[in-house]
Amino acid sequence: MELQIIQNKIFEIRGQRVMLDFDLADMYKTETKRLKEAVRRNMNRFPPDFMFELSNNEYDSLRSQIASLKNSGRGEHSKYLPFAFTEQGVAMLASILKSEKAIEVNIQIVRAFVILRQYALGYGELNQKLETFMLETNMQFNDIYQALTEMASQTEKDKKPIPPVGYLTYEK
Repeated sequence: MELQIIQNKIFEIRGQRVMLDFDLADMYKTETKRLKEAVRRNMNRFPPDFMFELSNNEYDSLRSQIASLKNSGRGEHSKYLPFAFTEQGVAMLASILKSEKAIEVNIQIVRAFVILRQYALGYGELNQKLETFMLETNMQFNDIYQALTEMASQTEKDKKPIPPVGYLTYEK
């Protein structure tokens, strides 16, 4: 499975990057119902920072953002709200889903989370450098503005006359 496909299935919900149960079930080639059953049998492995259930508002908001998430037709989607798994929750799924496909997909998912984290760190570093540059540039512009303001505030008598160019004057 391509990393780009996995990255497109990672969402930001409640300030955390998560993957939804139905996307994970699809990647693991199992039914969402079976994945949820396995998770419910092992709830002690999934504290709130590993996995949480979406609220109705969160799910509705997510459905409106993603055209592929429909809620029409009987049996098309689960009547239960989806579980959202953080990176740690996805890693924990590997311990309860024993298939070779689940292990293979989990490795790829963890790699996708790592790449996103590296991208976010790089973005933060670039943003910090840009802020520093902007502060330094603003200070330089302030210095130039101050110098121009001082020059403009000098009175005519304070200004030194500029000698004419091209004229030679001889005193006898």
